[in-house]
Amino acid sequence: MRVAVLARLAWLVAFAPPLVAGGETRADGPLIADLSSREIAITTSFAGTELLLFGATDGEGDVVVVVRGPARREVVRRKERVAGIWLNGTAVTFDHVPGFYFVATSRPLDRVAPAETLAHLQIGVETLKLEARGAATPKLAAEFHAGLLGAKQASRLYSRKPGTVSVQGGRLFRTSIRFPANVPTGVYSAEVHLFRDGRPISVSKTPVIVRKAGIEARIYDFAHEQSALYGIVAIVIALVAGWLAGVVFRKA
Repeated sequence: MRVAVLARLAWLVAFAPPLVAGGETRADGPLIADLSSREIAITTSFAGTELLLFGATDGEGDVVVVVRGPARREVVRRKERVAGIWLNGTAVTFDHVPGFYFVATSRPLDRVAPAETLAHLQIGVETLKLEARGAATPKLAAEFHAGLLGAKQASRLYSRKPGTVSVQGGRLFRTSIRFPANVPTGVYSAEVHLFRDGRPISVSKTPVIVRKAGIEARIYDFAHEQSALYGIVAIVIALVAGWLAGVVFRKA
């Protein structure tokens, strides 16, 4: 794979400027990028994977990579102790929460662009604009917002700190993106931003599809397309398993 990637990098350097406007990867300006694969198949033995993102620019600049997973609604609940028992208490719902969020940069973000620019582009976990619903006060929303980000980082779905984009010769760049075993399915966006003198010059966006494959995909499709029948089969299997367990223990 390394040889193939190097060959594609050489191709990018030679032909990037003429192809920026008409290639599959959306790009606007002196930047082009690609991935070692645009699809991740999740099977029963899936334990996470790593993709290589690489590309070229028409000159020197700061390169920032952002990978966002499919947006969804998330409910954050606070555990509260009632009569000595821990129960779900106050809850806050957030809309448009990326299921996965990764950042890598060729220089520290505070040296790439002003905080206002990064916030506008939502570059950096702390800049994510998550809409809180059901929060009584802004203080409560901020508290639950921090809890949501902490939970995502603990599950390795969000970056704790930016990764590193390696730049060679002022033009070629590359970085590795690690997807954990619990990565959600859906369509992702791999964005590459080029900055110069603190200003965004160009952006390239490439879709990445994460999907279930093999027997797991067939079970998933069956459960969603034939939910009633799936429920009946699940009950029958549970009954049979219970009966077999009873037979085994009686013989023991």
